Amino acid sequence: MRKIEIVGYNRETLGTKSAKDLRNEALVPCVLYGGEKQVHFAVPMILFRELIYTPEVSEVILNIEGEIHHAILQDSQFHPVSEMILHVDFLEIVEGKEIKIDVPVKVIGDSPGVRKGGKMVQKLRKVTLRGLADNIPDFVEADITGLDLGQTLKVSKLVVSNVVILNNISGPVASIEIPRALRGKITT
Repeated sequence: MRKIEIVGYNRETLGTKSAKDLRNEALVPCVLYGGEKQVHFAVPMILFRELIYTPEVSEVILNIEGEIHHAILQDSQFHPVSEMILHVDFLEIVEGKEIKIDVPVKVIGDSPGVRKGGKMVQKLRKVTLRGLADNIPDFVEADITGLDLGQTLKVSKLVVSNVVILNNISGPVASIEIPRALRGKITT
């Protein structure tokens, strides 16, 4: 996983009014849990750009007034109209404890069905993995080599070592759809 450092400041007070005041100062109220204690802190909104608005998975190194924590982004809440970040939850990475995280799927390979005129449709953009943080990959490869027209790659065919895939194993990852122009010409 790529690493991103975020600098934050401990929160003096908790509650709705305090959180609203922080947002007015362009700070995002955050909480870190999963470790020995919960830590409530605030982070400048601009620092979330490369963490939230990307499909990549990142380990976050939280520097909260000199105290270092390793975490992953667990949840983020947005304002329904302005899409301003309202709140962010982080899960602390504890040595020897498994985490659950969504990882992007990257389709690779050359499909004979696509060469015949079929359209590759990616049905699953992320898979949920459970494992130790050191074993979590940046992405999961879905190899479509060998898929012909009308065939589908299932979750059960994905290969990831040292982690468990939590998605339904019969769920589709990618398929080669037959275009309308070819439907009458191909016999299955």
